[in-house]
Amino acid sequence: MVKEPQNVLKGTLVQIHKVILTPEQRPEDIPACTKNVPYEAWIKGFLLDDEARIGDTVQIETFIGRRLSGTLVEVNPVYIHNFGKPQPALLPVGKRIGKRRQ
Repeated sequence: MVKEPQNVLKGTLVQIHKVILTPEQRPEDIPACTKNVPYEAWIKGFLLDDEARIGDTVQIETFIGRRLSGTLVEVNPVYIHNFGKPQPALLPVGKRIGKRRQ
């Protein structure tokens, strides 16, 4: 069964993708491995268009009120970042700080 593309309505939380700088626009004084790829952004905000579908160019308003345009890539995006694995050398620090506060 083929799933029909989802219509996304105005005001829905979405994520867009946009290329900020192409490789040709990047500064000469950065490493080649960095210069050879575009500088990209993935930005979350609320859809301003009346409706859209994944892949459409849309406008959003971010949580702080910025208005940006880009390609719609996700609906109701989740936050997937973290702070990595605990570092054993830092684990006792919290206890020491807590004792100093008392």
